[in-house]
Amino acid sequence: MKQLISSKNKELKDYCHFFRGYSLREKKLFKEAQTEMLIVSNKFELYPLVNKNLGQISLELKEYEKAIKYFKEVEKLPISNKQTYKISVIYTNIGICYLHLNQFKKAEEYLFKSKVLQEKEKDTASLIYLYLDIANLYYMQYKDQQAIPYFKKTYALSKKVKDFDKKKEAAKNMSAVEENRGNYKEALAYRKESEQWKDSLNNQNNVWALADYEKKYAVAQKQKQISVLKVENKLKDTQRNTLFYSALGLLLLLIGGVYLYAQKVKNAKIILTQKEKLDELNATKDQLFSIVSHDLRSSVNALKTSNAKLTKSLETQNYSELDQLLLQNSVIANGAYSLLDNLLHWAMLQTKQLYFSKDSVHLYSIVQQIEYNYKPLLLDKGITFENAVSKNSFVWVDLDSLKIILRNLLDNAIKFSHENGTISIYTVETNTAFCQLGLQDSGLGMSQETINELLQDNELLAKKSNSEIIGTGLGMQLCKQMIQKNNGTLAIESQLNQGTKMILTFPKTQ
Repeated sequence: MKQLISSKNKELKDYCHFFRGYSLREKKLFKEAQTEMLIVSNKFELYPLVNKNLGQISLELKEYEKAIKYFKEVEKLPISNKQTYKISVIYTNIGICYLHLNQFKKAEEYLFKSKVLQEKEKDTASLIYLYLDIANLYYMQYKDQQAIPYFKKTYALSKKVKDFDKKKEAAKNMSAVEENRGNYKEALAYRKESEQWKDSLNNQNNVWALADYEKKYAVAQKQKQISVLKVENKLKDTQRNTLFYSALGLLLLLIGGVYLYAQKVKNAKIILTQKEKLDELNATKDQLFSIVSHDLRSSVNALKTSNAKLTKSLETQNYSELDQLLLQNSVIANGAYSLLDNLLHWAMLQTKQLYFSKDSVHLYSIVQQIEYNYKPLLLDKGITFENAVSKNSFVWVDLDSLKIILRNLLDNAIKFSHENGTISIYTVETNTAFCQLGLQDSGLGMSQETINELLQDNELLAKKSNSEIIGTGLGMQLCKQMIQKNNGTLAIESQLNQGTKMILTFPKTQ
């Protein structure tokens, strides 16, 4: 500021404004930094760096079109030895701007330009971020097969750097990828690795915090020594007040004793409440294990019996019965797999290991994916499926939990539908901030008592009354909790032998 006020040298003022703008950007005061950079004249020796900084500032302020304009000015100019920036970084920033603007083709063009240069430069840290940007580019377009290799490259490169934060993010992304692909064992391994890197990062931060604490402690000790000297100088005055302070100390001791006794009583009540809650949770766990063990045992026993019949059918060459038994085995195996899949997600939800990341989701596309996954079961029972979801419906939810909810509800609809029945999923237009999604079948239906039991807000699970159908009620418990996590609601309309309608609401994307 002194140089700007006192100097009449235009070049010196340009340098001052440039350094002030750069410093303000580093301090994340982006508006002030932008003001300083715009004052610099275009004849300034390092003007390409001014455009580069203006582009980065605009990117931070989410003014993506402005950022592209500044970065493209830098792209046009030749690079001198004094202007220390990489053109690969410029390409990356332009690609990121186009990505935010949903101009995916242009984003892909610039990101791959940067990729060619950065792979030659072999800057591992920069490549990690670049591969992650390319992966997100494809992921946003639902091109999972193209995105996954770049997530894997990001993870492989993170092994070569010492940055715990990069390692944590790479492992977390791989966990999300494997979970989305249904590889829950691998997803859990990556999730554990991510948590380990998170702990390592916290430990590293604790080392710095400890050093800072030791420094503060040393200063406090010096201040304490000064205070002791002051106290010694006032010792004579203090002696006259000894009796008064003694009485005050006894009073404080009495008050402290009463307070500690009250705290003890309060803590005892808290412990008792926690014990009751723990007993309730243990009862839920025991009931869950009992139901799951019973159903798995029933499934395995059914498979054993069916396999014995298969052996006899092979000996007698009864191919029609053989085909029927194979189909029966497939149904039993699918039921057991769904049970274990729900159990895994329920356990992760209860232990707060399930990762929720809300984003804008195209509802029609997700229903299409779920329909494709259940096509064999629908064809086997001759069920007609209709996807009547509006193609303009976007909801603000966690994508993975939405898929789990729809899979469970569609699985139940198929399970309780008659042969050659119908199932439809549709949206109802409302003027509220919520999107209403309906799933209707023409199956067995249920009584009002069963509906009330399913919607009851408790921790305990319910066993289905129909013993021919394997189920624990765990799927509905999981759906209810995940709907609640996504700020949604669930309602059920049904009558016996007249089908069931599940009505879900989720927040619309604003």
